[in-house]
Amino acid sequence: MPSERDPLLAPPTANEEGKNIKKRSLDDTIERCIGKFGWAQLLQATLASLAWIFDAQQTFVTIFTDVVPTWHCNDDLSSSTCTDVCQLPAEAWGWDAAAHTSVVSEWGLQCAGAVITGLPSTSYFVGCLVGGIALSTFADSSFGRKRMLAFSCCLMNVAAVLTAAASNVWVYSALRFLTGFGRATIGTCALVLSTEVVGRRWRGQVGIIGFICFTFGFLSLPAIAYFNAGSSWRYLYLWTGIPGIIYSVIVYFVAGESPRWLYVRGMKQDFVQTIKNIAPPETRNSITTSFFGSFILDNHDQDQEDQNMGMDLYAALRLLLNKGWALKRLLTVMLVGVGTGMVYYGIPLGVGEMPLNLYLSTTLNALSELPASLTTFLLIDKLKRRSSVLGLGLLSGACCVGCVVFVSEELRWVQIGLEIVAFFNACTAFNVLMIYTLELFPTCVRNSAVSIVRQAMVLGGAISPLLVALGRANRFYSYGVFGLTIGVCCLFVIWLPETMGGEICDTIDEEESKENNGISKV
Repeated sequence: MPSERDPLLAPPTANEEGKNIKKRSLDDTIERCIGKFGWAQLLQATLASLAWIFDAQQTFVTIFTDVVPTWHCNDDLSSSTCTDVCQLPAEAWGWDAAAHTSVVSEWGLQCAGAVITGLPSTSYFVGCLVGGIALSTFADSSFGRKRMLAFSCCLMNVAAVLTAAASNVWVYSALRFLTGFGRATIGTCALVLSTEVVGRRWRGQVGIIGFICFTFGFLSLPAIAYFNAGSSWRYLYLWTGIPGIIYSVIVYFVAGESPRWLYVRGMKQDFVQTIKNIAPPETRNSITTSFFGSFILDNHDQDQEDQNMGMDLYAALRLLLNKGWALKRLLTVMLVGVGTGMVYYGIPLGVGEMPLNLYLSTTLNALSELPASLTTFLLIDKLKRRSSVLGLGLLSGACCVGCVVFVSEELRWVQIGLEIVAFFNACTAFNVLMIYTLELFPTCVRNSAVSIVRQAMVLGGAISPLLVALGRANRFYSYGVFGLTIGVCCLFVIWLPETMGGEICDTIDEEESKENNGISKV
């Protein structure tokens, strides 16, 4: 310990204690220790955020593996009869590329109907929903953020590698379900873990690192698929799954656990050691268990003991359901998430129906995610959460409806432009909504709440493959429904409190006290 008292870190003196100075909360204490952003925090946050790359690849890989390939008629058929492959005998037509390049052509699914062709993608999103329900509270329980992230990422990528050996559409769909089941909590754990190792000043910016990684994961798919052109679709699952397994092992052995989670779980020694590991060098040696404890509220030990006794696997979920304000927030943000997710996941899956090359249209969509993430990164400190989500959702909905109105060949670039703007706004709304959800709930239930909201987004995504298939005959059933849904759902955000610049809470009691004191303004 330094000989002179450090005003930033040292515990209060006897004179200060006698003056009845208000004791610092856990959030204030952590701020004083790690509020200055350093390399250790950046590395920990970035390592956790890299999981989003593999999340994006497995979410959108079916754009290329399940595409309906182009085909041609034999020379002896007239153009008037060469219109519907399902009305032609097998010997009268052929695929333009090798059959093994797509699931549809390899297994002859071109005439199987919207339900069958959309089944693998739908199975993936249904797996996400089931996994979200089954696994959402594990990271808030004794399993922890880091171990849950490593487990989920490993399960998702192992299932992806096994998908390369699928023999028919039913096995393929089952493995996609398992992939989605594992994927369910990856983004949530990565987001919560990365934001809980930094001070409040950097929460928004660090959260956006994950979204940027997701963008790069999405953007990598057209490149991988382009170099895989002409080869089997199975290689796409191998090239995306194997690196993900390697990453999972690295996270398990290298990444640090969330200090906030360690504290809430009563692991004080690990909590202090983690704080020391990520604190700036000039303050690191001053942090000890006895010293740090002096900043913690006197009554917190009993609160913590009570929480640990009750924090079994689904205690966080019970807390969310039993508290009226928490349930209201959760249901409201879930409704907003359903509409946002339908557009966010639905538009990339429907790019094959737009009048542009599949590789180019997918790349343009992926590129539109990058400025969305950068915009959020630069402006998150200035964006009011409530009005931003509302405005972005309404604008995205209007552009989706515009894609239905402007359908002529002469206006195809207008369609593409509207589709990109719609996706850009949906991406930005998605990003802000995730940060918003982090701020709406305290540490003890935060991972569970964010996971449930993310599953609401996935619910919108689960519906979108069927709508995309129906939209091949009438675009209103895809883009029209997308636009109306996100516009209506985002209206519910007006019932949520504004959280921009607010203090992050760790317990239910702290959040209720803050709300009762009027800090969260509706």
